[in-house]
Amino acid sequence: MKELGNKIARKRKDLGMTQAEFAERMSVTRQTVSRWEAGAVLPDIDRIGEIAGLLGVSCDYLLKDEITEEAPSPSADRAAGTADGDRRGISRLLQALKGRCVRLAFFDDEADVDLYNAVCRVMDFEGNWMKVEADLKKGRVEKLIPISSILSFDITEEDR
Repeated sequence: MKELGNKIARKRKDLGMTQAEFAERMSVTRQTVSRWEAGAVLPDIDRIGEIAGLLGVSCDYLLKDEITEEAPSPSADRAAGTADGDRRGISRLLQALKGRCVRLAFFDDEADVDLYNAVCRVMDFEGNWMKVEADLKKGRVEKLIPISSILSFDITEEDR
């Protein structure tokens, strides 16, 4: 149980995320993240995939003590269109989206309800995250979305 917590803490810190930031992205309290990392409690099994996606690692890496090297998550490989982890071409493509307006399609199990069918402006990339801005009914929002959750994107007419 302690090894899972150590892996979560190590990777979270590698990504430069505080416990509070990680907790917000996971929709839990900072204390919950602290208890996971201390090994006091385990995350619910249905949260493991979400944690792996957020940290950019595989579920196997998190759950199997004998796996000590981080492996890219399968969803990250799907999003990048590669199985070998070489994302240099994809990185150039994504960087070319900065400042552009896009509609995002998400993997079914990772859909972002707020951004469904919304036009978003790509603001920046932070590690495995894409920062977008969108004008929604509730006003202008900025969101960080895991790149691994994106199935495809379409550059909108507003930007062509």
